[in-house]
Amino acid sequence: MTSRVIGALVRACLTVILILTPSLMIPGIHSETVQIVALAAIFAFALTTFEYASTYPGLVEFREAPPFNRIRFVSLFFTVFLLSAVARHSTDPSTFTAFVGAVGNLIGNAIDIPYSPVRLIVLMLPDNATAAEIISLRMAAGMAYLISLISLAVFIITLRITGWPKRKGGFNVWVNLPMFDPTAGGDVVERLERDARFNVALGFLLPFLTPAVIKAASGVFGSVAITNDQTMIWTITAWAFLPASLFMRGIAMQRVATLISEQRARNSSRAEGERLAPA
Repeated sequence: MTSRVIGALVRACLTVILILTPSLMIPGIHSETVQIVALAAIFAFALTTFEYASTYPGLVEFREAPPFNRIRFVSLFFTVFLLSAVARHSTDPSTFTAFVGAVGNLIGNAIDIPYSPVRLIVLMLPDNATAAEIISLRMAAGMAYLISLISLAVFIITLRITGWPKRKGGFNVWVNLPMFDPTAGGDVVERLERDARFNVALGFLLPFLTPAVIKAASGVFGSVAITNDQTMIWTITAWAFLPASLFMRGIAMQRVATLISEQRARNSSRAEGERLAPA
């Protein structure tokens, strides 16, 4: 119990560091923004502590099946950290921020091809956007999208090498998929496979649909502005992280469905062998 609570507190502290990173790295944050960030950090600390300190399932999926959530957290942290470094360069330049900006600009220009997600995210800017705003958004979008692709590749490689989620002990569907009800009706494997396909499809379409939805909504709610660095950081982070997270969730649920099918086949073969065994 003690190790569980300590692990939960460590995870909660890391979550707070993640939320505070843009505010700590970017100078000149308004007092209202500081209050909102502090409130979000307190809420995240409490939620993470309660989730991982409890032995019962809550809201976090694959809580007892590492490194699923660890890969997602590292991807999210690197995205926020590097985008914060890019934003810091405009007010407090340094060798590190200049290097990150140069790498981000190179990645953004390489990925900014017709009909790519980066091109669509740049096109959602208003017609009167300055060249600096376009370059900044392209740089942030390219870097965030590349990090999401790398995290997805790392997860797939880890899944193949380690045989995830078959590690120590069995896989508890109730704890790791708290929002999935195996008794809701229908075959569990078919439902898991259907949810997996839906998550993968949504993860593929979301980077293309989000800029189009924002562009369409700009006629009602006004044009998109990225003058606020924190708004830009969290918007681009969510745009890149959510599709990769959905991809990982779909792949993970397909993997769980495959394991259940394999276990059913083994149980069926064992039962058939016992039935045919001589008395």
